[in-house]
Amino acid sequence: MSVRAVLEALAAAAPGWLATVVDVEPWSRRYAARVGSWRLPVTASKRADLAVAFGTDAVTLLEAVYRADVPGWLRELPAVQVLRTVLVQNYQVTDTPRGREVRRRAGDEDGLPPARVRLGSPYDTDARWAAKGEDLFWLGYKIHLSETCDDDDGDNRAPNLVTNVATTDATVPDASMTEPIHQTLAGRKLAPGEHYVDSGYPSAALVASSLKDFGTVLISPLLGDCSPQARAGAGYDRAAFAIDFEQQNAVCPQGRTSSSWSPCTQRGTDAVVIKFAKTTCQPCPARGRCTTSKAGYRQLTVLPRQLHELQHTARLAQATRDWQHEYRRRAGVEGTIRQAVAVTGTRRARYRGLARTHLEHVYSAVALNLIRLHAWWNGHPMDRTRTSHLARLELALAA
Repeated sequence: MSVRAVLEALAAAAPGWLATVVDVEPWSRRYAARVGSWRLPVTASKRADLAVAFGTDAVTLLEAVYRADVPGWLRELPAVQVLRTVLVQNYQVTDTPRGREVRRRAGDEDGLPPARVRLGSPYDTDARWAAKGEDLFWLGYKIHLSETCDDDDGDNRAPNLVTNVATTDATVPDASMTEPIHQTLAGRKLAPGEHYVDSGYPSAALVASSLKDFGTVLISPLLGDCSPQARAGAGYDRAAFAIDFEQQNAVCPQGRTSSSWSPCTQRGTDAVVIKFAKTTCQPCPARGRCTTSKAGYRQLTVLPRQLHELQHTARLAQATRDWQHEYRRRAGVEGTIRQAVAVTGTRRARYRGLARTHLEHVYSAVALNLIRLHAWWNGHPMDRTRTSHLARLELALAA
């Protein structure tokens, strides 16, 4: 894609020069068609050979553009600069006794740039590749919508309106947007008393800081223990240990006390690492239910006391029926996202670049608000549900 973008730019800017650098006919067969119409080879080996061919063509073009006798303005073309970056990010070029070798970078051996800086398209350098789960991946951006969800007031209930739109590239984690969204809402004097979000946005620290800094109660299920024991649903997970912050130790289900208590910082977050002695764990009859560590002992990582207690309390609360009933309010934003996709085509960006895509998202939110207000002002039902043919027959017979 990046090679084709450069060829298109050079063919428009310096067609005579380009004709002296490449054999136009074979290059045209490979790159003239739009990328969307391509079909990749079926076998992995043929796809790998094609990727090497693309890299070799990129090196050929860049070497030609950067020759001393070539006008300097050609190398300043944006497409050329993008191709340079893409080549460095995805290929390794080495000089060997047999000549120059171009090969794709292997993540394990050569290292690849993190997804947040790796270019995904020569036509939109702000777009990034991201994945969710095993079968969902996309190139582009994320949209974060906030809307009102006031108590139902019968016929006088006002429509839910979108109050904030945030746009990021696709690699930005949801949790990193929680505080910026609160700051934006607070700056417009729209900070909510309660903010219902999905489990990707909160953490124990964010729950505490949202209440302290913005007066907002963050309501969301906190992610559970991700230890192997908790994931398997067997053995001793973190909740099975009694944590004593006063004595700075932990007691395991077998009644053994930890040997070390080490406050630390992990990825910018305060934590406490608790270790049990190897001499305690190795002879323990329940060791198989507790740890399979090659080190021979169990280790726990917990949050500082205030956050640990908040996390524990929140997890207990979110298991109750009352909490789950209240949390159903958040389902409304799923309908808003669905409406944005169906009515305004939000899932496909019409413009290039983060700023323009964000503007498109804002326009989409304004359109949704106008649609909802129009329906409310004119007494139209807000929820347009489908009626089956059988239900229509029933209504007709009843009439």
